[in-house]
Amino acid sequence: MNIDKVILLIGIAVSTLGCVWIISKDWRRYGLLFLISSAIGETLCYIFVKIGFYSFPLRLLPNLSPMPFFVILTMIPLYVLLGVRYSPVKWQWKIPFYWVFVHVGMMLEVLALNFTSLIRYNRLWDAWDSYTWWWIYLLIFEYIGGIIVPSASRRPINTIHLRYGRLGWFLLHFVLIATVFLGGFYVGRVTSIK
Repeated sequence: MNIDKVILLIGIAVSTLGCVWIISKDWRRYGLLFLISSAIGETLCYIFVKIGFYSFPLRLLPNLSPMPFFVILTMIPLYVLLGVRYSPVKWQWKIPFYWVFVHVGMMLEVLALNFTSLIRYNRLWDAWDSYTWWWIYLLIFEYIGGIIVPSASRRPINTIHLRYGRLGWFLLHFVLIATVFLGGFYVGRVTSIK
């Protein structure tokens, strides 16, 4: 078993446990949100693969699906469930909260792109396209989640922890600054190769 397959299996296991844990908090509402986000995630990914935007060289079911079915079934909905459950109440705080989500997701995607055989970008697709779609997807599901999951079933981060000098403020800025610098390094590396 190669390291890429181990990464894939660990990612699926961790995201499955995360999804089950959050769904257990309110199985009807979070379960519905899980089903909707996984169905739309699978559909979008399938369309993008068929158009030829990107491909997945390593898949657990290579003969049954052109994409990593279980990864999309668990990892993307986990992001949605975590976002809906813990995003702050006010939009002025939701944006930095989701900014960290998008940057961490993109960092993992670019690492997978450059150091594994889990994903390959093809024609007309690059990191900027993925970055844009992460934002679109998560913000749409923040809105949908706000309709499906009542505030009593959510546990928004207390914005006091995100204010200047607090641990949340430090973590938010550390992730954003580190990923922006890594993104700049990646862009410089890619453009110098061309």
